[in-house]
Amino acid sequence: MRFARRQRREGSVPLDQRADERRLLADLLDRLCQELDLLLDGIEAGGLDVGRIATAADGSRRTAGELLAMPGVSLARLGRIWPELAATEPEIAEQLEIDARYAGYLDRQAADIAAFRRDESLALPQGLDYDRIGSLSNEVRARLTAARPATLGQAARMEGVTPGALTALLAHVRRTPKGPAHERA
Repeated sequence: MRFARRQRREGSVPLDQRADERRLLADLLDRLCQELDLLLDGIEAGGLDVGRIATAADGSRRTAGELLAMPGVSLARLGRIWPELAATEPEIAEQLEIDARYAGYLDRQAADIAAFRRDESLALPQGLDYDRIGSLSNEVRARLTAARPATLGQAARMEGVTPGALTALLAHVRRTPKGPAHERA
């Protein structure tokens, strides 16, 4: 144990071991940021005017991670409220700040992926009239008519079928009543 401490102090810890230690510390700090929370009611806490940082001083609880995602908030500033965050290494603090800022985008992207996977298996009516879908380009309309994909996922994998075309196709299929009277033979 003493040897490991001495290696760290002298900077002679192997790079992969340092990376593992930093990753572990970052994970621990990330969990800590999600556990530390604060009631936002416009009060000043530890020299950090929480009311100005929060989008609304609405009396709701915010975690340190949620506060960190807000503009102008750094781990150093949050360290005034929660001293356990103040001693974070600069590289790890920077990574946590970046992770917090992009967490909302990543969550939204994960939801989009889950929705796509759910919709991917959506069956397209056999006699679907692609000419009735107004926002499809002539090229996409011709490709879909020629290929007659059975599912939205198959249509998505076709060359030239754009995300916009898939959205239009999905919206059309969802709002079209089902049944043989509405399908072309």
